[in-house]
Amino acid sequence: MENRTKDTILDITKKLTANYETQDIIDASLKTNLPDREEVYRILEELHKITFPGYFGSERFLSREAFAEGILVSLHYRIKKQITKILSETDASEKLEEKAEALTISFLNQIPKVQELLMKDVEATMAGDPAASSKTEVILAYPGMYAIFVYRYAHILYELEVPILPRIMSEYAHGQTGIDINPGATIGEYFFIDHGTGIVIGETAIIGNGVRIYQGVTIGALSTRKGQALSGIKRHPTIEDNVIIYANATILGGNTVVGRNATVAGNTFVTESIPAEAKVSAMMPELKVKMPK
Repeated sequence: MENRTKDTILDITKKLTANYETQDIIDASLKTNLPDREEVYRILEELHKITFPGYFGSERFLSREAFAEGILVSLHYRIKKQITKILSETDASEKLEEKAEALTISFLNQIPKVQELLMKDVEATMAGDPAASSKTEVILAYPGMYAIFVYRYAHILYELEVPILPRIMSEYAHGQTGIDINPGATIGEYFFIDHGTGIVIGETAIIGNGVRIYQGVTIGALSTRKGQALSGIKRHPTIEDNVIIYANATILGGNTVVGRNATVAGNTFVTESIPAEAKVSAMMPELKVKMPK
């Protein structure tokens, strides 16, 4: 290594070291309580397998019981390990292991319920999309279905107040599908996302049963200027049962309620409540066509 290059690297090293000491930057090499993102992705893979047996694994199982039990044992080990790491950041008590175990068991107990919800979401997709040829196609290929799958499990961890893990899960799904569902959102049964790319659903959004959402829809906050001061405040809309929201519609505000059976047309901007049964649309923009001279 040339002396000039060596001197430059040493200079940069000193500057970085000073930053580590003066700024609130975690030195990952010295920490053991950071979650392993790759391990979280493996947890999602195993949840996929146990939720939709036979779809996402090449394993051959002699009995359904042995299949489910084997994956549950693995999930227990993996999830508990990640929760223990995260909790150790703020909890050094002797009951840390006990807390991690209780949270893990609480999560595992929700798997059958989440599986039932996801099968209802599959039914909703089949009913809502004439292009869907089979449940197999929906489960294997639909990005909206994958985003909902990850959301439903991440939401359980969010409700259990497990830090970080739910967001790692939801952001992984975001990266895979282009669909951003905060794990804190509350979403009812028979949820259908069509196409999906560009959808954003905020943390305090409440979505009822039988709701259909198309690509580019935002269910967001009216303003986030106050930053952390808004934490814990309902800042995202409520969407009641059987609402249809078409492509690129934007619905904002914690006090905004879209009433049951309402329809929001594409490219509509909504910041106030909409009555039940209503159909809401924006005026079509004027189209101008200029012919060459």
